[in-house]
Amino acid sequence: MRYLHTMVRVRDIDEALNFYCDKLGLVEAHRSDNPAGRFTLVFLCAPEDLALAKDGKAPMVELTYNYDPEDYQGGRNFGHLAYEVDNIYAACQKLMDGGVTINRPPRDGHMAFVRSPDGISVELLQKGAPLPKAEPWASMPSVGVW
Repeated sequence: MRYLHTMVRVRDIDEALNFYCDKLGLVEAHRSDNPAGRFTLVFLCAPEDLALAKDGKAPMVELTYNYDPEDYQGGRNFGHLAYEVDNIYAACQKLMDGGVTINRPPRDGHMAFVRSPDGISVELLQKGAPLPKAEPWASMPSVGVW
């Protein structure tokens, strides 16, 4: 397992970048604009980690800017922790065997979400290419929110 990023939702991307980059000193590693999905993702890292971050090998902060305004309450602006796993099905099975609810099963062989006992959302991402779709995951419904 490898730590990937922490996601934080922001109301104003320019204001957020001013804080995280200009004031705190992080640098932009990469950006993904998705007009169809109405969001922009900006991945930031420490300056010393930039080369590693560009290769996906350094932990980052993911700023998520949703085009539609929302007043984030109750910690909703904190999104999730993300970890890369060697086998998403094995990781999810181990969690289920330990009594953890799989909120968003890895139906696509690539991504799953669970929650910590304190309600923190944790994203699991398959290392490399997605695994072939497999049961029971492919037909397992989502549960709750993540």
